[in-house]
Amino acid sequence: MTHQVHSFEPPERFVAGTVGEPGDRTFFLQARGGGRVVSVALEKVQVSLLAEKLEELLVEANKRFGVDLPELPVLATHDNEPLDTPVDEEFRVGTLGLAFDVDTSTVVIEAIEAGEAEVEIELTDGDDDAPVVEEDADDEDADEPDDDLDRLRVRLTPEATRAFIDRARRVVAAGRPPCPLCGQPLDPAGHLCPRHNGYHR
Repeated sequence: MTHQVHSFEPPERFVAGTVGEPGDRTFFLQARGGGRVVSVALEKVQVSLLAEKLEELLVEANKRFGVDLPELPVLATHDNEPLDTPVDEEFRVGTLGLAFDVDTSTVVIEAIEAGEAEVEIELTDGDDDAPVVEEDADDEDADEPDDDLDRLRVRLTPEATRAFIDRARRVVAAGRPPCPLCGQPLDPAGHLCPRHNGYHR
């Protein structure tokens, strides 16, 4: 079956968001543009790692190519709006690829459908021979995702990338608070703490 590439270069909006209550949230990346909305599901840890690696990519682009590092968005410009509805999952993300396009000074994010390969994040500067950062690439074929898999591709300015990072970090942090003793998430009624025979507020 022919794969689909959902391309937004650039999107009108590209955000991380969730559906559901803390403790039972499903995480999504959602792109909107040209009358289309595409939502892809992924894990919380992938959102967190994506934000971390995007930050690294901006810093590396600044060092190597002199790209200005954008300021953190001011509070008034934060995107706190919910995901566009209906949230219809196109696919679940397995691989996240990041690149910096030197010619246009833009960040390219590609979310690729989960296949048989392990979840990974790969970062390059747009030149296959010059990776900036590469994660989980022990497998020789790890940097060659299956061409038959669907993908979501967005192209962002450094400013839009910084705004995405800011929201992604807030979305991840908005879940259940951690137990002060063991670090596991606390339900509203507390939880059974392995370090203290149950912890309750």
